[in-house]
Amino acid sequence: MRLRPRHLRTRLALWYVAGLAALLILAWAGTCSLLFWQLRGQLSQFSVQEIETVEGLLYFTPNGRLLVRDDYHNHRESRDVIERYVEVLGPAGDLLYRNQRLQGRMLGGPAFAGEGVGGYSPRSTRLSDGTRVRVVSRVHVLDGRRLLIRLAHSEEPLFERLRDLFVASLVVLPAVLLGAGLAGYALARRALSPIERMAQQAREITPANLHARLPVDDNDDELGELARVFNQTLARLERAFEQLRSFTSDVSHELRTPLAMIRSVGEVGLQKEGSRAEYRDIVGSMLEEVNRLTSLIDSLLTIARADSGHIQLHRAPIALMEMVRASASLFEVLMEEKSLRLQITGEEHTHIHGDALFLRQALMNIVHNAVKYSADGGVIAIRILPASDARVLIEIEDNGPGIPPEDQPRVFDRFYRVDKARGRESGGAGLGLSIAKWAVEAHGGTLTLESEIGHGSLFRIALPRV
Repeated sequence: MRLRPRHLRTRLALWYVAGLAALLILAWAGTCSLLFWQLRGQLSQFSVQEIETVEGLLYFTPNGRLLVRDDYHNHRESRDVIERYVEVLGPAGDLLYRNQRLQGRMLGGPAFAGEGVGGYSPRSTRLSDGTRVRVVSRVHVLDGRRLLIRLAHSEEPLFERLRDLFVASLVVLPAVLLGAGLAGYALARRALSPIERMAQQAREITPANLHARLPVDDNDDELGELARVFNQTLARLERAFEQLRSFTSDVSHELRTPLAMIRSVGEVGLQKEGSRAEYRDIVGSMLEEVNRLTSLIDSLLTIARADSGHIQLHRAPIALMEMVRASASLFEVLMEEKSLRLQITGEEHTHIHGDALFLRQALMNIVHNAVKYSADGGVIAIRILPASDARVLIEIEDNGPGIPPEDQPRVFDRFYRVDKARGRESGGAGLGLSIAKWAVEAHGGTLTLESEIGHGSLFRIALPRV
């Protein structure tokens, strides 16, 4: 059996009613207590006044009996409506007087220490029949004799009033809570209606219409902020889906090209008879495409692992100049073919803290890019410069054709090539700069580009020092 209400608005209304009921009960208890103590205080004050009246009415008869005069009443009915209980004890605790209203009952037992001495001693007690009374005691001296006067009034009217108030509350409180519950439910339903609209809209959002957004009311409250955050999340998801579609399309295209070339070369080789040297050329061509395909797959795996966060960097101190020289030396053959000159300058003893494998890969990708696009006989300059006490700069500058301004913001995108035809012929898939940017940023650095048409390109890497 489900005890917890399904809808939030119902739970909010119930919580509101429960909280209101608790507050009303506390308020009722506090009001009743305050009222009771005030009425009891008034009853005690009235008893004090009555004691002063009784003190003036007490007298001893010639035979020593203590009585209270009642001849001051104008009518007998006045004596009948008096509701006080009076009891007078002697110095030894002996009973000297008890009015008829007590009917033989006692207003307490023997006098306790200090009762009625120096003032009035109020207290609550019960008579032998269970009647609750408020007793006030005071010591009075009459004809040289010390008397303890006890005067009491019944507290039953006070409790009867509290019972009446309680019965009235049992009728009024449920009606108030019912009205509050209905009002709270309506208020909760109205307050949650924007969430219901957002939920309905969210159910209709699918991969086919990720451009849809949740409705946002023109306000700055929490619900408006929630809708804006969801819309921002949807925007990120839409971009991620678009990137995934583009990535899948690009990967399919890039994989199809070398596979098609391998297949075509193999089919041509099978259709004709050739010499051993011709077959070696065919196999060599196929191996070139296999190497290109292997490089592409390795790059894709690196990107996939980077996106999933599964790459763990193994950081260690790195001699930066040594790593730069080692990375550039891999392209000596290519630079000799194009008669390129390499200039490496900067601080010899600069160290950084990072993963040498990925930082070297980033440098190799940028240097390779510079070698591919530099003009024959040009210069590639690599400079290590201090950016600040906390960072170091690595600049790789070439004298290539430069990159148009409209293409510069996208050169680090995956599979993006400024000259697609040339890039494919030279074996590039448009992933090198993307991997380099990830590797640099994974080390807390930045990779930026400055380029001008006809004046080459400058890639600047900023990395934290050790």
